[in-house]
Amino acid sequence: MKIRGYLLIMAAAALWGMLGPFARLAFSKGLLPMEVAFWRAALAWIFFGAHALLTRQVRMAPGDVPAMLVFALTGVTLFYGSYQVAVQQGGAALASVLLYTAPAWVTVLARFFFAEAITRVKVAALVLTLTGVCGVSLGAGGTGLHESISPKALVAGLAAGFCYSMYYLFGKRFSSRYSSPNLFLYMLPVGALTLLPWVDFVHKTPVAWAALGCIALFCTYGAYFCYYNGLKYLEASRASITATLEPVVAGVVAFLWWGEAFSLVGYIGAGLILAAVLLMVLDSIKN
Repeated sequence: MKIRGYLLIMAAAALWGMLGPFARLAFSKGLLPMEVAFWRAALAWIFFGAHALLTRQVRMAPGDVPAMLVFALTGVTLFYGSYQVAVQQGGAALASVLLYTAPAWVTVLARFFFAEAITRVKVAALVLTLTGVCGVSLGAGGTGLHESISPKALVAGLAAGFCYSMYYLFGKRFSSRYSSPNLFLYMLPVGALTLLPWVDFVHKTPVAWAALGCIALFCTYGAYFCYYNGLKYLEASRASITATLEPVVAGVVAFLWWGEAFSLVGYIGAGLILAAVLLMVLDSIKN
């Protein structure tokens, strides 16, 4: 049964890792980041909504609505938008690596919201993460990337990591009450509507629609479906370790498809960020 769990988590990581390359395909057909983010939310809502309706998982307690709205704004509107900007400005590999600064954000935020202690291991992980971000920001001397990573790409990538950390924090509130189709049934339309004022719609070719469909079906609905089913067979900490395959998949696909490559300093920085994630997860397994 554990093998099934690992395979499901690995499938989720692989699907998430394809998000950046598919987004670059959409950009190459004339779409801008906010439109890609909008269609990701709008089209994925169809799949999550159908799942929720078919399984009759549609309830939402009135007392949870305010927190759900905040989660939708951070976990959909800002997260989807900032991630697409990071991909456009810095490339799929860079965006995926910076996304995994999320555990560092969780460490800091959990100290204030949940009074969780900041241990020496957490401090070491934070130092590794910050050093890694510096390495990645200086490591754009490879091929297929911009000659230098712009501040906009770096800020957008870090913002995506921050918004991704909200899934961990809000997960403490919602995971025991709602399934992912149930929660996304309400989050995604809120996210799509709040993205709408920032969207400039353009004519879309069949290839652009195909890219948007793949992002919604595979990289969003399919990835979350595999991940949450994998959690039925694995502890969350083991699932988190396995999910760190995501930036590896994104980096490999971005290199093969778009020719993206960091310099040696960039790869060392990326490795430090992943090492920080593994350090924190392994520490949680011990304790």
